[in-house]
This record gives sequence, C-alpha cells and structure tokens, in this order.
Amino acid sequence: MSRKKIAVGWVRIVFGLLVFALGVHLTIRADLGLAPWDCFGMGISYHTPLNYGLSMTVMNVIILIVDVLMKEKIGFGTIIDALLTGNFVQLYNDLDPFPETKNTAVGVFIIIAGLSLMAIGQYFYMTAAQCCGPKDALLVACGKRLKRLPIGAVQVILWGSVLLFGWLLGGPVGIGTVVSTFGSGVVMQIIYSIIKFEPRRIEHQSVLDTVKQLKVGRDQA
Repeated sequence: MSRKKIAVGWVRIVFGLLVFALGVHLTIRADLGLAPWDCFGMGISYHTPLNYGLSMTVMNVIILIVDVLMKEKIGFGTIIDALLTGNFVQLYNDLDPFPETKNTAVGVFIIIAGLSLMAIGQYFYMTAAQCCGPKDALLVACGKRLKRLPIGAVQVILWGSVLLFGWLLGGPVGIGTVVSTFGSGVVMQIIYSIIKFEPRRIEHQSVLDTVKQLKVGRDQA
C-alpha cells in the first residue's frame, strides 16, 4: 500500500465516520429509545461526569483492549474511530439540525434511515483496510468465531447483549431500541448483499504494518 493510498484511506475513514455518526444521531433524534451501544453510552453518562461523546470514547478504549485480547488487528482506522466517532455524534447532537419527531411511524422510518447510514459508513471505513473501529472489530471477531451465522445475525446477538448492560445502567429504551436491535442486522445484511460486501474477507493492516510502509515510502522518496 503506497503512502498516497494510506492517506486516501485516512480520508475515507473520517468520511465514513461522519456518515456513520450522522446515522447514530438519527437513531437518537427519533426519540423512540436508543440503539444498544448508544443506550450503553448514555447509561454510562448518567453515572459519571462524562457527556455522551466522552462516555463513548472511554467505552471504545475498553473495547479496544477486548479486541486485542481476541487477537484482532489494531490499525489507524481503529484508533481514529475510537477517538472521533463519539465526538462526531456529540457534535451532531449539539447542532441538532433536524426538527423534533412527534409521529411514531416517522420516528421508525428515521431510525431505519439512520441504520442504513451507519451500514454505509461502516462500508467506507472498513474498505480503507486499516482495521475496523473498536466495535466493528469486536463484531468481526465474534463473526470469525460464529462462521455459520450471517454477519447480520452476529450483530443482533452482540447488540442484544450490549442493550442489557445499557438498560441496567438506566439508558433510554423504547420501540426504537427494538427496531435498532433487531433491524440493524437486517438492514446491514440487505445493504451489504446489494453492494456485494463481506467485511470478514478484508485483509486489514495493523498500525505497525502501516508505519513500516510509510517508512519505506519516505526512504524511497
């Protein structure tokens, strides 16, 4: 991978995270209950002095440790995701560009649109091949251990487990939570089937691999 391709990959990662974060914001803005990871992050914020964005950043660092224990590669994409995603969502939440949702049906549609954007955002930064974000690395790690299940089904299982912890911490749960938990895997599977994308087939580069290639490119310049 050339230095230019690595740099383009970083831009692709940040763009993908902006799209993903917008999707997360939509699921929150629907005001019908939070998606599992957001429920968990919001639950943490209720019991600490951290806001949602910082709560998600701390949680991502913890998940990073779990990823390492599960022998997943940690790349620049993982680090960028861990540091930026929660703060991007917090930025969207602070800007709050969308009107209040008062209709349940409209709220459900907004959640599905948010889940679609999240899947598209995941596609962009995963295909940079500089490793997944912490939560996606965890998803891929679980997927490798549950090879007989579609990746969407693995996500439903993972999100269901996360939701339990979020609910125990007092995170907002509602019909939107149910839609997000069980609809996320379906939406992901549909979108990835359409674009013929299988995240488990990507060969990612670790931070060390990327640094070595950057050094080679500098020496050759």
